[in-house]
Amino acid sequence: MKHLDIKLENCFGIGKLEHQFNFDLSNTHLVYAPNGTMKTSLAKTFELISQGDTIDKPCDRIYKSRISKYDVLSDGVEIDPNDILVINAEDDSFDASSKISSFLASKVLKDEYDEIYQILNELKLEFVKKLKSISQSTDCEIELIHTFQEDDNFDFFEILNNQIGFLKSEFEKYDFRYNDIFDKKGNVEKFLDRNKDILDQYSKDYKNIISKSKFFKESSTNTFGTYQANTIIKSIEDNSFFEAGHKFVLDDGTEVENADALKSIIDNEIQNILNDEKLRKSFEKVDKAIGSNAELRSFKKVIEKDNLILVKLKNYENFKREVWINYLSEIRGEAINIVNQYNKKKNRLQEIISESNKEFELWTNIIKIYNSRFHVPFKVNILNQKDIILKEDTANLSFEYSDRGEDAVKQDRTNLLAILSKGEQRAYFILHFLFEIEARKLRMNNNLLIFDDVSDSFDYKNKFAIIEYMREVHQQTQFKTIVLTHNFDFYRTVASRLQLKREAIYMATKTHQNEINIHKGEYVNDVFSYFINNFKNPKFFISLIAFVRNLIEYSDSKKNTDYLTLTCCLHRKEETENLKVYQIFNIFKDRLVKLKDKTINFGDKNLIELINETAESICVEGNNEIALENKISLAIAIRLEAEKYLINKLPKIDITKIKKNQTQFLYKEYCNKNPDSEARFTLDKVNLMTPENIHINAFMFEPLIDMSNNHLILLYNEVKSLN
Repeated sequence: MKHLDIKLENCFGIGKLEHQFNFDLSNTHLVYAPNGTMKTSLAKTFELISQGDTIDKPCDRIYKSRISKYDVLSDGVEIDPNDILVINAEDDSFDASSKISSFLASKVLKDEYDEIYQILNELKLEFVKKLKSISQSTDCEIELIHTFQEDDNFDFFEILNNQIGFLKSEFEKYDFRYNDIFDKKGNVEKFLDRNKDILDQYSKDYKNIISKSKFFKESSTNTFGTYQANTIIKSIEDNSFFEAGHKFVLDDGTEVENADALKSIIDNEIQNILNDEKLRKSFEKVDKAIGSNAELRSFKKVIEKDNLILVKLKNYENFKREVWINYLSEIRGEAINIVNQYNKKKNRLQEIISESNKEFELWTNIIKIYNSRFHVPFKVNILNQKDIILKEDTANLSFEYSDRGEDAVKQDRTNLLAILSKGEQRAYFILHFLFEIEARKLRMNNNLLIFDDVSDSFDYKNKFAIIEYMREVHQQTQFKTIVLTHNFDFYRTVASRLQLKREAIYMATKTHQNEINIHKGEYVNDVFSYFINNFKNPKFFISLIAFVRNLIEYSDSKKNTDYLTLTCCLHRKEETENLKVYQIFNIFKDRLVKLKDKTINFGDKNLIELINETAESICVEGNNEIALENKISLAIAIRLEAEKYLINKLPKIDITKIKKNQTQFLYKEYCNKNPDSEARFTLDKVNLMTPENIHINAFMFEPLIDMSNNHLILLYNEVKSLN
């Protein structure tokens, strides 16, 4: 992209804007736009163009009938919306975590990885279908993983590999659906925790009955219960055991010589247990505790069908694992096959991941840069590195919050944003734009970046951090950047740090018709040196009065004779009317080395006349919204005209006794004596609009620039009409 041509009409308050950015001159162009001029409107227009939405388009949101035009041409061709990225740290919906996956492992490694996992995933797909049929679980793969997962690196294959040794050739089948007991919301587990005492009593009563049984037994290490008994019945149900001449002899001496007899004994024992009065009462307590809770309805049906499950549920997690082991045991052959296939490829998969990790360094480097440069109370990490690289998952970012030297506490995104300040939140959102920008480096296309006041609300350390990153982007040819700002300090700093050419620095102004004009940027360097160098121009001469007066105030005192004389230039004092320009110029020459041997051709002129003439000439010139010297000269003229009016209306006031804040003092006196005067509204505007322009120092550039020259002209004419 060499040239970017913009032609806009009626786009979010921009009446008209035409400009060409020449990227042959500079990769970065900087635009200072006072508040309310065009910055947000231009950024919003680019944002909507980038989205390519056929419905939500740039428009005039107030005057719907106005026809909007938004032609943005890259080297004469309509710009590709995908080439545009608007970077606005206020955009809390922007999440570029997924962009990390665009920097994938090399194609050869990725293809091999995919080929291996395709084989494994096909086996897994069939296996999970069977497992779901057995368990009737709503999401058996995830629930299996959660049951046995020891850390985030344990996937389905690794878990199956770890559990394969526990699978059984003889297993228990369950009549209940998995989620009837192990529900996703955890309602059953919560119920069991709340009613622990009742369940403990039920378990105690059950063990007491078992201890008296002539068939079922329980020791400290093992239990011979219904599952074990049913397993025996299953193995002898064809009577071949007995036909071979064998028989069972029970603990009490009873001899069993066929399968039906054994089954009858077991059934009687189970009924004796379930019909036990004490155990039945214990179960009724459990049943009553469940009550009419709709969320436990399915669980209630399960335990009503088989009371003895309550004994197993005394250790909820152990029983859950036992259930899964039995489910898996039903398809043990398929499980062994998958594990064998996985183990054959496991070492190669780890080698591929190891190679891919080297290519992941770009993203970890971004995180390091962010953590080191940005001053925020949290550190950022990426957790699921392997999945990002090879499975193209979205990055799982973790945040560790720490302040006052305390240990770091992990926070999720929602909690983190809730506790951060406005500036810290903006710094967080900048992280996502860093991901997006880095991902765009891989594209062959031109990338147009629009930075929309990215440093607003930042402290100085974070402001310089983002400027440093912008400088690095500026040095890369695949990015063309437009920086929009209404912060004058940021404007000057970006121009300096990026060493931008003057042809790439602009200031924007707006006419009454909302037409935006892009001018050559001014005041990038020392403003006061610029004023001193142009002292022969009356506008600059008048503007220097406030500056030199401040110098004397800081270097000497307010009692200094020169300071008092310059004060007479800014306020109506006894000496004001008779001051000559040369008197002021002599003070300048004493204080400013550059002017020591200089001369001017208007030295004999009355100072007040010079100020008024200069103000009149500025009014005739028209609306130059950039020139600081115009605004300062007008502000001084306005102040003097206002005080002239006030003093005439307050003849009893002795101005020699007013030691400070003269305009304010006169204004208050006037309002007390003339509470209904229409002039109060004009005089109030004088107090609001002129102080920052007259009492000037290095921290007041921005109010000077942002002040509308046209508003000052109107105010000057209003005040003049009072007199």
